[in-house]
Amino acid sequence: MLAWNGSLGVSKYEGVVSPAYCVYQFRDGVEPWFFHYLLKTAQFKDRIKAYSRGIVDSRLRLYSDDLYRLDTIVPPLDEQQAIVKYLGHAHARINGAVAKKRRLIGLLEEQRQAIISHAVTRGLDPSAEMKDSGNQAWGIIPASWVLLPVKRLVSLVTSGSRGWAEYYSDYGPLFIQSGNLGRDMRLALARLQRVLLPESTEGIRTRVAPDDVLVCITGALTGNVVVVDHEWTEEAYVNQHVALLRPLVDRIAPKFLGRALWAEPGQVQFHGSQYGGTKQGLGLDDVNSAVVAVPPLAEQQAIVDYIDSKVASINRAAQRAQREIDLLTEFRVRLTSDVVTGQVDVRQVAATLPDLTEAELSVPDDTMVEEPGLEDEDDS
Repeated sequence: MLAWNGSLGVSKYEGVVSPAYCVYQFRDGVEPWFFHYLLKTAQFKDRIKAYSRGIVDSRLRLYSDDLYRLDTIVPPLDEQQAIVKYLGHAHARINGAVAKKRRLIGLLEEQRQAIISHAVTRGLDPSAEMKDSGNQAWGIIPASWVLLPVKRLVSLVTSGSRGWAEYYSDYGPLFIQSGNLGRDMRLALARLQRVLLPESTEGIRTRVAPDDVLVCITGALTGNVVVVDHEWTEEAYVNQHVALLRPLVDRIAPKFLGRALWAEPGQVQFHGSQYGGTKQGLGLDDVNSAVVAVPPLAEQQAIVDYIDSKVASINRAAQRAQREIDLLTEFRVRLTSDVVTGQVDVRQVAATLPDLTEAELSVPDDTMVEEPGLEDEDDS
């Protein structure tokens, strides 16, 4: 039903689908994988979006009668097959390069977490006296540190309200969702959702302020942590999938709290608290009861400064790798569009290529990506 976002494709599995999907079978004489590529192009996604029904993008739905009204191009079968063979080989090479870049980013993330976890659990003085914290997640910590629950370190722990999807807009304040909480502890604002506030005062409680700590509490990104910049000025609110923590700055530095929750001890606690058999998630009580090893304020700031200096080069390397992924993805999208719409004739090249294996034909092409604005606001 979200076909306008490229959420469609050929299945190589037998099974059943949820009510969010429709299943179609092609007639004989058609290569389904050609349409797998064609219907994901920007041109066809725009046309599909025009035929979809709904008030805002996240609520657009494509129904069968509307799909059937959509005209498409149909090359001869042998040309469809040549295009599929060519794109199968091209995508395999591009996706292989993307996979290597992602593995590099994964290694950089591991290095970053190791640096942060060591700093927030051991401090900067290797000769400091240590003690058993009495907490399995934190283990041994400096003797001068104290273990405190989050609820004693913050003045507010809350999350966004349900049902704000009806207030989505192309303008207005930012609406921060789980997908905006990057794995590098920074807000990912490449894809934004905006919202027009309801007349009630409900939004005041969930408004983001400088130095707030945001934690993803539901979905695949559960446990991601972001510290809002000290100089943040834009009006923004969080949705129901994000917990907002407002640190007591006379007790804990916001960046230290964020890094402590993002480090291994914090993540171990979040992982152990998640509920549900099929859906990851944390309750606000879980966030409140998570414990943090807290050094004196001056030491907290020294640790934050040390971490910032150590991870700066790691962040730059990860950003370069991500930029290369973005360029490769853009190239793949443009190449696919040019080939399936006949702008580039690949028949001669395809004739020289070996036949595709089932595995090569089914290589994920990353075009079905969940965007931050597509969360289900009615989810419990």
